[in-house]
Amino acid sequence: MTTTTLTPDSIKLFKQLASDAPNWNGQPMFDGTKEERGNLTHLKKLGFITTFVSDGSIWVDFTESGMQYAATEFGISF
Repeated sequence: MTTTTLTPDSIKLFKQLASDAPNWNGQPMFDGTKEERGNLTHLKKLGFITTFVSDGSIWVDFTESGMQYAATEFGISF
């Protein structure tokens, strides 16, 4: 998967979440705006992440593709 399939805002959100992932055992919390929720959905549709709700918060879980993209494009491993 290449960055050309991602919008600049989706790339920004992905990088933010991936950068925070090591602090949360690979599952960062998402607390974003309505616009960012659209980017979150975009990342889900591309197969980079899944989400789940726990204690009223949205949490992000990276797929194998998402972890590979984070490592390849941003040098982030978790």
